[in-house]
Amino acid sequence: MNSRVLKGFAAIVLFAAATASVAAREPARAADEGPKMRSAAVLVMDQETREVLYSKNETAVVPIASITKLMTALVTLDAGLPLDEEITITREDIAIARGSRARSWLRPGVTLTRSDLLRLALMSSENRAAAALGRSYPGGLEAFVDAMNARAQLIGMSDSRFVEPTGLSAENVSSAGDLVRLVEASARQPLVREYSTANSHEVRIGKRKVVYRNTNRLVSSPSWEIGVQKTGFIRAAGRCLVMQANIAARPLVIVLLDSVGKYTRIGDANRLRKWLEDSIDFDGADGGVRRSATVSAAGARTAYDSGSRNGSRVRVQFPSPASYW
Repeated sequence: MNSRVLKGFAAIVLFAAATASVAAREPARAADEGPKMRSAAVLVMDQETREVLYSKNETAVVPIASITKLMTALVTLDAGLPLDEEITITREDIAIARGSRARSWLRPGVTLTRSDLLRLALMSSENRAAAALGRSYPGGLEAFVDAMNARAQLIGMSDSRFVEPTGLSAENVSSAGDLVRLVEASARQPLVREYSTANSHEVRIGKRKVVYRNTNRLVSSPSWEIGVQKTGFIRAAGRCLVMQANIAARPLVIVLLDSVGKYTRIGDANRLRKWLEDSIDFDGADGGVRRSATVSAAGARTAYDSGSRNGSRVRVQFPSPASYW
C-alpha cells in the first residue's frame, strides 16, 4: 500500500472519529425551536455540563478569518518568548498581511514589544501585528505555521488547518465544533483573556500616541460578562465571532460563523443571550438543555444552504477529509 493511500486511510479514520465524537454529544430527544440566527454556522456549549445548547451546521468546515489570531496567541505564549522583547515591523510583515483593507499604523521600521503586538492582534485584530509575531518566531513563519497546526491537533481540532497567522487567507479553515476547543484553550491563558477583552490600548508610534479599540463592542456592554473573545472578517468567511461568556452565572462558549451584514453577529449574540436567559432552566429541572433544530445532520460536511432563510451566504467548497492536510 503506497504512502498516498495510507494518508487517505488515516484521514478517513480521523474523519470517522470526529463525526462519532459529535454524534455522541447529541441528546436523544426532540430539538426545540431556537432563536432565528443570521449566522450560517452556530454552536453554543455549556462548559460545565458539556451540553450543546444550540447548534447549526456545527461540522461545516469554513474559513475563519481573524479567529485565527487566537491560535496565533496560543503558539506565541507556548513558546515562552519574552513579552518585553522589541520587534520591528518589516516589509515581510506587510507581505504576510497583504490583502487587508484596514488602515495600519504599523509601517516598516515601527518597533513595539511582543506584548503590545499580542494585544493589538487580539483586541483590535491588527494583521501586521499578528504577522510580526509569526515572522519573529524561532525558525520563522514556516515553523510558526507548523506549530499552529500541531497545537490544533493537540487539542483535538481535527477539522482545522492553518497556513498563516493573520486569518487573511481563506485557507485557514475550521468548524464551529473545533472552535469551541480553541476558545476553551484560549480561556485557560490569562493573558489571552486580558488582552482580548480590553476596551482599548495605547501605544507610541514615533512621536504619536495611537489608541487602538476593541473590534467587539460587546466587551464594554454591562449586559455581557466575557472572558475571551475574537472577531473575524474576510469576504470568504463573512462576519465571525467567538466568545467564552458567563450567562446566568454559567460559563458558555459561543461560536458564530459566516454572518452576513456588519452588525448581524452582534445581533445574533444578543438574541442567543436573551433566548438562553429566558428559556433554559440552569438549575437543571429540565436537564439544563434547550436546543434548536440542527440544520445539518451530525457529522455532515456538505455545503449548507445559506439561502434567504437566515440571510447568510457561503461561497466556499468544503474540503474532503483527505485534503485537510
